Amino acid sequence: MKTLGAIAAATLSLALAFSAGCSVSVDKNKDGDDKNVKIDTPLGGVHVTSDQTSAADVGLPVYPGAKLSAKKDGDKSADIHFGFGDWQFRIKVVKYTSSDSNDKVLAFYKKALGRYGDVIQCNGKTPVGQPASTREGLTCDDSDNQNKAKVNLDMHQSLKAGSKRHQHIVGIESPDGPGTTFSLVELDLPAAVENDKQETN
Repeated sequence: MKTLGAIAAATLSLALAFSAGCSVSVDKNKDGDDKNVKIDTPLGGVHVTSDQTSAADVGLPVYPGAKLSAKKDGDKSADIHFGFGDWQFRIKVVKYTSSDSNDKVLAFYKKALGRYGDVIQCNGKTPVGQPASTREGLTCDDSDNQNKAKVNLDMHQSLKAGSKRHQHIVGIESPDGPGTTFSLVELDLPAAVENDKQETN
């Protein structure tokens, strides 16, 4: 999975392209890296918060015995909100490790995700078993995503629930040793401007 710091950095770079006439507030971590960033413009803004998001903030429980996982500050969790008018994007991510197997972690979260409706299991972009999509139209392969916002979380295996615009995801990284490293994700994508125009005509 891409590091949470990389996700935040990419979002910040995009935000700076729109930063004329804006206010910027940046808090540094102990290594001197940007930790919390707030950019506000007359049209909207970007808020990035690192290492303050919990599983509860994502709407999911912590797997029993799991510990926050990060090689450095800024990679444990992130809350990124990027909004301009009606165009709103938000992703909340928190990363854990467990000594248990991938299968045990997936079984736990398949049950936990049930509160959000149908749960699909994915191996990369390929569905595993049934259902292959949720009733709201969410699939393992989002190549037909009409939201015009792509998020590549680079997950080896995942569970998903919700719709294309509002998703809860549990992602398992490719294992490089015993145990499991996984991320809990809540993702809100903007509506497609083209679709909104068609609906109002």
